[in-house]
Amino acid sequence: MAESESQEGNYDNRRNKVLNFKADMEELLEEMEKLTVHAAWMAYDCTPIQTNPDLHNAMQHLEDVFLRCKEQMEKKWQEVLME
Repeated sequence: MAESESQEGNYDNRRNKVLNFKADMEELLEEMEKLTVHAAWMAYDCTPIQTNPDLHNAMQHLEDVFLRCKEQMEKKWQEVLME
């Protein structure tokens, strides 16, 4: 009797391990898919920058202007809060 309970316990333990393995593999595959898509978009974004250096300069200028604007907005917001 104890032997059959032990075998059932082993079977349940193996079954749980297989289920956990499957869940872990699905998570890893989803993460790999996300990374693959991210890498593809990075490559897609880099192609125009490499072929047109002016685009990089324009993007840098836009980022600088955005950061200055954001800084000014934060200052104004702080002034409004102080009033």
